[in-house]
Amino acid sequence: MATQTRTFKLPIKLGNDEFHANRLEIYEFLREQHPVTKGKISVINAWLVSRYDDVVALLKDPRLIRDRSTITGGSRLPFPLPKYVQRVAISMILEDEPEHRRLRTLVHKAFTPRALSKISGRVEEITHELLDKAEAQGTVDLMQAYSLPIPVTVIREMLGVDQSDMDDLSNSISALTDGLSGFTMLKTFLFDLPKASSFVETMIAKKRENPGDDILTALIQAEEDGERLSEDELVAMVFLLIIAGYETTVHLINNAVITLLTHQDQLERLRAEPELMDSAVEEILRFSGPIEGTKPFYPTEDIEYAGVTIPKGATVMPLLGAANRDPRQFENPNVFDIARTPNRHLGFSQGIHYCLGAPLARIETKIALKTLIDRNPNLKLAIPQEELKVQSFPAWVRHKAVPVILG
Repeated sequence: MATQTRTFKLPIKLGNDEFHANRLEIYEFLREQHPVTKGKISVINAWLVSRYDDVVALLKDPRLIRDRSTITGGSRLPFPLPKYVQRVAISMILEDEPEHRRLRTLVHKAFTPRALSKISGRVEEITHELLDKAEAQGTVDLMQAYSLPIPVTVIREMLGVDQSDMDDLSNSISALTDGLSGFTMLKTFLFDLPKASSFVETMIAKKRENPGDDILTALIQAEEDGERLSEDELVAMVFLLIIAGYETTVHLINNAVITLLTHQDQLERLRAEPELMDSAVEEILRFSGPIEGTKPFYPTEDIEYAGVTIPKGATVMPLLGAANRDPRQFENPNVFDIARTPNRHLGFSQGIHYCLGAPLARIETKIALKTLIDRNPNLKLAIPQEELKVQSFPAWVRHKAVPVILG
């Protein structure tokens, strides 16, 4: 006998406490009763798309674009913003073809297999160094002691930032990831972002004078058909690397550890069959990936999905998190199975905006998990799972802290 889907009041508001408390039930409600419906992303009205097949079709639909000004004319920003803010607000992930292809081709030249191989060896060293310190304490916040320092250090070394500039880089990361919402936003716009922008400009200038064996140098030198990244594009790309390269990985590692610790049978299987690590990370991306929605899309004409017409120029949000639990695509979607196959999850999206940093995030997460569980056979959460606090960010699953007992 089919279970009764719980109903919720429309429009669904993504990101508030009620949403996070009932997220999976809300996704089921949307998929089964309102697969394309009006909702809200914070204060923005948007159309939410929740079924796997519709989400995949939307992500590959050339009629949906990221730059709304192509449809409306005028500026792509709702109001004038200082140049240093525009560099954060506008980046490759908000561009459409052919500009997106040009930028992505140039950036790909920096993410070579050799560069990623070099990073892989370094990540293993970093994880052991961090655990040497953390294990001496016994009980730690995994995010501060482990999940966060891994990608921060990797980004610093990828970009070739001097250790002496680490504080400035950390401040820039904080400004970009923690200060763009809530009451701190004004301070971020007036003080933190100008400092971050100036720091990145100085970093690029230093790297032009003293090129190194790093990704920032590769970005500066990358060329395609006589074209290179402009100064503004370089600054925007560094901001994007900081945000995308740091933010996703921190919370992917957090969510991975929480998921394994709350599914002990799967954790024990992974210990017994370490060759399942690749598959386990893919299942974590499906089951508890940190990103549950993309940047908004805008239709260039009226479009129809699931029998519903979405008007030209409307804001559209494909719900990756809902699609990743769709029983039409995944057998027993609410079961966490580290050996699941096939597993065509959407944890890194699809289409032209498929996450450029996916290989790096996978490398960091696999090594972080392997080192942590190998060295800590008695690893466990320090508080009950229901006491873990989730940050109120639309389309993200981000924990405020992850207290664990090492050993």
